[in-house]
Amino acid sequence: MHITVEISYYPLVTNYYQPVFELVELLKKHENLSIAVGTMSTQIGGNYDVVMPVLNNCMKQLMQKYPSVFNLKIANACELK
Repeated sequence: MHITVEISYYPLVTNYYQPVFELVELLKKHENLSIAVGTMSTQIGGNYDVVMPVLNNCMKQLMQKYPSVFNLKIANACELK
């Protein structure tokens, strides 16, 4: 099943650009995902069984380094082009 995930990431640190950049770089390592980086959120598209473990791993890595808030929307009806 194909899904699209919209992520808004709010690292609770002064230099919040660095953790956001780290998230995007972690996601870009996975060639089997579609990624669209926007000014307010990032969208990831791909197979559910691929996207969810990648997302889980990326969020865990960042939460271990920074106090973080992630806001996710997950849909199987809005395919990322």
